[in-house]
Amino acid sequence: MLGRLWRGWQTARERSAVQRRAIPDDLWKRTLIRYPFLQRREPADAAELRRLTSLFLDRKEFDCTGGLKLTNALAVSIAAQAALPVLRLGLEHYDGFVGIVVHPEPVVARRSQADDDGVVHEYDEPLAGEAMEGGPMMLVWPDVRRAGQSAEQGYNVVIHEFAHVLDMADGLPDGVPLLPPGIGRDSWCRVLDDEYERFVQRVEHEEATVLDPYGATAPEEFFAVASESFFVDPLRVRTEHPTLYALLARYYRQDPAEDTPPRRGG
Repeated sequence: MLGRLWRGWQTARERSAVQRRAIPDDLWKRTLIRYPFLQRREPADAAELRRLTSLFLDRKEFDCTGGLKLTNALAVSIAAQAALPVLRLGLEHYDGFVGIVVHPEPVVARRSQADDDGVVHEYDEPLAGEAMEGGPMMLVWPDVRRAGQSAEQGYNVVIHEFAHVLDMADGLPDGVPLLPPGIGRDSWCRVLDDEYERFVQRVEHEEATVLDPYGATAPEEFFAVASESFFVDPLRVRTEHPTLYALLARYYRQDPAEDTPPRRGG
């Protein structure tokens, strides 16, 4: 009885939030045109993505810096791309943070790293995005805005950073998100570790790869890089990494290659 009442209250609450953050038809159509990888073949999936985007807008707080103006188009662009990975998982996977800070240009972060001899080296790293446990999420708007064009290179900063959010759900950024009952940790690690090691070898030999070579820096970056390419360049990922693609499809419970038209001339 209490469970039924809770579900009814939750449904009514979400319905109210969707109405409060309703996305105008023309803005939603422009968003799908700008970011074609958001388009879903199944009407139910298309409707759910739009619903989750509205819920995301209702639950998160956006802040722009450096004179960048917070517009509906900017917020919807980020929200829709963030909602895509959790289309079948649920938006509650992002409940660990609220704030999203959007910058007009890359942010330079001061880093330090110890080499094999224990000597600490400091360097500056330009960032297009960064996810921190508990937030806020940092994103650079030009990279977000160009996501439709950069999809051909398998690049998407929003999906990359939100994959980190999923990865950190268990408190440890290690390339292993909270797994559903159907996927055991051992089987996940066996596939991911094997794919990662072979990918690192290819990058070290300077071979051309579908996935961004940045994924060779650490297992958690490999998961994030693989996730962004899985959603925005799925046909090539499925061809080059069929086992990895199948694992991600089981985890995300999506098959984006089925929603992607063949490349021209391909």
